[in-house]
Amino acid sequence: MRITQKANILQYLQLGKTITQREAIALCNCYRLSAVIFELRCAGYDIKTHDEDNDSGIGIHARYELIGG
Repeated sequence: MRITQKANILQYLQLGKTITQREAIALCNCYRLSAVIFELRCAGYDIKTHDEDNDSGIGIHARYELIGG
């Protein structure tokens, strides 16, 4: 049985970890993390978005956290 990207990301978040797009690509080849987060929220999961500065110092990116796992 193949685990979906959504299930893989959910399991990762349920471990108390946070995730960014870059980490999602490395973890499960997921290039549409925001879409997966949207689906998880629609399924009733409380996921908070944290804005972080990019390493370049220009712009921000999102880091997602599951609340109340």
